[in-house]
Amino acid sequence: MNVVTVVGARPQFIKMAPLSRELRKYFNEIVIHTGQHYDYEMNKIFFEKLDIPPPDYNLGVGSGTHAEQTGEMLIGVEEVLKKKTPDFVLVYGDTNSTLAGALASVKLHIPVGHVEAGLRSFDRSMPEEINRVLTDHASNVLFAPTATAVENLEKEGVTEDVYLTGDVMFDALINNIKFAEKSKVLEKHNLQKKDYFLTTIHRPSSTDNKKNLENILGAFSSIDERIIFPAHPRTIKFIKHHGLTSIIGENVSVIDPVSYLDFLWLEKNAKKILTDSGGIQKEAYILNIPCITLRKNTEWVETVEDGWNILVGTNKEKIIESINDFTPTKKSRNVFGNGKACNKIVRILKDFS
Repeated sequence: MNVVTVVGARPQFIKMAPLSRELRKYFNEIVIHTGQHYDYEMNKIFFEKLDIPPPDYNLGVGSGTHAEQTGEMLIGVEEVLKKKTPDFVLVYGDTNSTLAGALASVKLHIPVGHVEAGLRSFDRSMPEEINRVLTDHASNVLFAPTATAVENLEKEGVTEDVYLTGDVMFDALINNIKFAEKSKVLEKHNLQKKDYFLTTIHRPSSTDNKKNLENILGAFSSIDERIIFPAHPRTIKFIKHHGLTSIIGENVSVIDPVSYLDFLWLEKNAKKILTDSGGIQKEAYILNIPCITLRKNTEWVETVEDGWNILVGTNKEKIIESINDFTPTKKSRNVFGNGKACNKIVRILKDFS
């Protein structure tokens, strides 16, 4: 069976790595990289460090409006699918690449499977939420990472070919943490284990609104803790655009983006994590690191229910309070599976073929 995998963004490279290795034991995999993330740290380095075969096709779409990006991806993915006529297409997560891959496939009557199906933040202002919902309702097979995700699909009337597989990101983390131990990123930035906070900021709700970004940076600079901040190029652009460079305190170390393995080691050894990323909330939970989420909602509700994640939005006082006082009071559960999600997905695909 020929399986096409459509990816385009950093989290998808990480998710596909363990599943791709398992897929290739039984199937012929063809990888389409849409080019949604195209700079070195966001792209090529992941294929190198995670030992992922280079993409068979790179569409090179790059940045643009949501319509421009998705439209160009649709055209590019469709061309490849018509040429290769695969038996099945896999898409991951909630990006424009995800939606484009799913739409191009179903329009050509090629079965499509959605890895990480059923997640919901219930915030339709987020483009990721729209991508999730549309992809789930277009897909033929849905690989849900948690029981909550299965319940979300049931509430929307999606019950056929829904499988609770566990989370492929959990598989990736278990596999990669042993390689991350070789990282020298702590030494490079003069960091001691459990003696720093780690932050990421990249969502438009955090960066595009000057007041929100000012609140976040102001909160960081108001505390007596060292914060390490691998800054997304887009975030740096908006910090400069809003004229906020001067409010970044000396306790905040703004650094260039780091490799996935270096970042994993930074997560593992952080005192707390502050982020607006969905995937990092989940990684923090798995690694038992308290997470402060700079959003009003999350698709990973289990992390909040278990008390390891707190939603503070962009409220300066709440951010400061959570930095100082937020401490989990109970052990995290094993809600993301047993590290065998990739095996389960491949078994399902073997039956499907």
